[in-house]
Amino acid sequence: MSEKAFAKKEKNESEEKERFTKKDVLEIIFYISLVLLFTFLIVTFVAQRTVVDGNSMNPTLKDGDNLIVSKITYKVKDPERFDIIVFPFGDSKGTNYIKRIIGLPGETVQIDYKGNIFINQKKLEESYGAETIRNPGIAEEPIKLGDDEYFVLGDNRNDSKDSRFADVGNIKRGKIIGKAVFRLFPFNRMHVINHDFYGDRTVEK
Repeated sequence: MSEKAFAKKEKNESEEKERFTKKDVLEIIFYISLVLLFTFLIVTFVAQRTVVDGNSMNPTLKDGDNLIVSKITYKVKDPERFDIIVFPFGDSKGTNYIKRIIGLPGETVQIDYKGNIFINQKKLEESYGAETIRNPGIAEEPIKLGDDEYFVLGDNRNDSKDSRFADVGNIKRGKIIGKAVFRLFPFNRMHVINHDFYGDRTVEK
């Protein structure tokens, strides 16, 4: 092969490699863009990861637990009693709370001096609370929930800032970010969060 032909062959091979390199880069950029778009859509509309900070939901959830919170559950169904939900604290954009729904829209909630919870003047039988409530807070007096309001408590009843305190108060439906559905970490406690782990809950007549 002549030097001229050899040089032409090298040039063609170089151009071919450059074309493949540009094609590979464009494909990588395309796939990365798709992944980022998919991640954005998932985080914005479907689910988000939440890390528990504090002990207000002991023993159900512990400090450092990594959770998946579903953002679409309440777009197809109403929140239910004993669901664990995430919502912002007041107008804060950086602080979210995680608590358990106790009272539903239209109900009247009250907590007596013995720590008993009453829904519409009927005692609520539940055992999510780690301890008997010592401080009923503003729920010492009956609290009538609006058509879009929920009353929430932490499972660690005596170490939880929740609807018993005026600066948290009742949680409006539109403020709920989502429902905690799965614990990712720690791995030895990884499982679907069963919102009725302790069995059926009824209101005594």
